Amino acid sequence: MPTLGTRRSLGEIVAPRRLGHDFRWLLASSWTSNVGDGIALSASPLLIASLTSSPLLVAAGAMMQFLPWLLFGLLAGAVADHHDRRRLVMVANALRGVVVAGLVVFLLTGHATVWLVLIAAFLYGTAEVFADSAGSTLLPMLVRPADLGIGNARMQAGYLVANQLAGPPLGAFLFAAGTFWPFLAQILCVSLAVVLISRIARTPVPDRGQIDAERPAQPIREGLRWLRAHPPVRTLVVIILVFNVTWAAPWGILVLYATDHLGMGPVGYGALTTASALGGLVAIGCFGWLEKHVSFATLMRVCLSLEVVMHLAFALTTVPVIAFVIMFGFGLYAFVWGTISTTVRQRLVPLGLQGRIASVNMVGVFGGLVIGQALGGVIAQTWGLTAPWWFAFGGSALTLILVWRSISSIAAAKPVLAETDDGSEDPR
Repeated sequence: MPTLGTRRSLGEIVAPRRLGHDFRWLLASSWTSNVGDGIALSASPLLIASLTSSPLLVAAGAMMQFLPWLLFGLLAGAVADHHDRRRLVMVANALRGVVVAGLVVFLLTGHATVWLVLIAAFLYGTAEVFADSAGSTLLPMLVRPADLGIGNARMQAGYLVANQLAGPPLGAFLFAAGTFWPFLAQILCVSLAVVLISRIARTPVPDRGQIDAERPAQPIREGLRWLRAHPPVRTLVVIILVFNVTWAAPWGILVLYATDHLGMGPVGYGALTTASALGGLVAIGCFGWLEKHVSFATLMRVCLSLEVVMHLAFALTTVPVIAFVIMFGFGLYAFVWGTISTTVRQRLVPLGLQGRIASVNMVGVFGGLVIGQALGGVIAQTWGLTAPWWFAFGGSALTLILVWRSISSIAAAKPVLAETDDGSEDPR
């Protein structure tokens, strides 16, 4: 009996019963998919590096993570808003499995080339855009608005543990055993994710009443028009875009900063990135308490202020131990910020527009990463390895000053989703 009670207690902590069985299936599917993505996170660059010594082609492999979002992100959001979102996730994940299976065939037959791997990475990334766009809309349809915070925290926990901590080492280990093993494991994870999400009892479909009445000829433009007319969500998207530019500038040359400036070596660099994930794990345990005792406006201001301070601290320090502490703190507050910003957006956006607004947000995220990394490389090449941190400090500080007052209106904006008398969600 004590063991059973412990299991129940652990299950209640991970996925509270009040969130429902459908949420648990969604969470299990997300976590499983993240394991596969984490495996690929280390295995894919290792495979490309084993097939070519060209830095340009190796970098192209990394760009395959961003390019599909920039090309198809807005389209994927519009598709998610006009079709069965659960089925879209299942089909897109199944296509991801097919792409990886094709790659495994080439690896097993010895016909794999770097160009085939890059094509596979692009196709996989494109399917992932549609899977993620539709998947990001499911949570607001399965839980009450009041539970979005804890729901997003649990989804983020899976990303941290599976994608950032467990997956990459497992992928490197499997790659050492054989180039095809990590990708077989990835196929297994993606396939299991499809099965798990298929267990959701109800089929979440957007409320079509208002959409069908208008039936816009250009759904993407309709989403952008809605975003332009709603300052809280629009400002939140702009904040995320700008802070991703400033964050990506030094992050793109982090490996050089860690090895050359701090003298940490390759192992130290790996441990530095792990420190941020560990900080995120601590935040997972604290988020429930923070959500109950601290207002979202205060938490958002604290997180963005810490981001500014982190850039300054990295620009000034030359001590590896201090860098570890800073990176741990970064993971902690970045997790809190990511959970809050997602929760606020989901509460404010109508269900029928969740896909399009989420996709605009993701295009901003990846667009910011591309712009920031490009700027960071030029700045570091011209002024040295600490210069991108100074750029990030100045840019993020200026942005924070400009948006400081508007944060209150973002956090206090009236939720678009409201509960009806029967406990269901009513998109207004």
